[in-house]
Amino acid sequence: MNDQAGRVLVVDDDETVRDVVRRYLEVAGFTVGLAGDGAEGLAKFAAHEPDLVVLDVMMPGINGLEVCRRLRQVSQVPIVMLTALGEEENRIAGLQLGADDYVTKPFSPKELALRVASVLRRARMPRPEPAAAELVDGDLRLQMKARTATRGGRELPLTTREFDLLAFFLAHPGVAFSRADLLEKVWGWDFGDQSTVTVHVRRLREKIERDPAKPTRVATVWGVGYRYDREQP
Repeated sequence: MNDQAGRVLVVDDDETVRDVVRRYLEVAGFTVGLAGDGAEGLAKFAAHEPDLVVLDVMMPGINGLEVCRRLRQVSQVPIVMLTALGEEENRIAGLQLGADDYVTKPFSPKELALRVASVLRRARMPRPEPAAAELVDGDLRLQMKARTATRGGRELPLTTREFDLLAFFLAHPGVAFSRADLLEKVWGWDFGDQSTVTVHVRRLREKIERDPAKPTRVATVWGVGYRYDREQP
């Protein structure tokens, strides 16, 4: 087993899912630990400190969202959530709590292994120094090194992904980007569920727009994707 590929903890109450995911991840070179519920997952994380966690949302006892919340209190370990088809609220909640990605059940174990490798590769990449120390648009300010965002002097509770997306938009005003462009340019994903971008844009609008239902900053470009428009003086 090539432990350098990464140590992955799989937390899922379905034994069949755990076994299938373990086999595919091991074929991909990962060292894999297993947990059958949230409490066991938290205990094994504390004991072994894996490089990445694959986490099912719907589990008895401590569910995946609560596990994600507790992990984010102590660690920035990459987290890939497993959600059932149609559970959009859980996907949004997971991303809001700090999950890095999600895969929808039923899923391809091979795709999950590729997604795990992609998320882990991104997490290990050194973050480049920002070209500008501060990005400003009207009452919106981003301090790049401190990674803080304020609007009208009040700090915005942005997740890591939301901050990265907003910083990219502010650095490229007036340019339309497709969802695939944003996946690649903002987060370095060479593949993935493009609805992830839609979820992040929706959450970002709720935090930076005066009226999220009628956005003036993050505009939808029909047939293309999104464009950031600076506020008019």
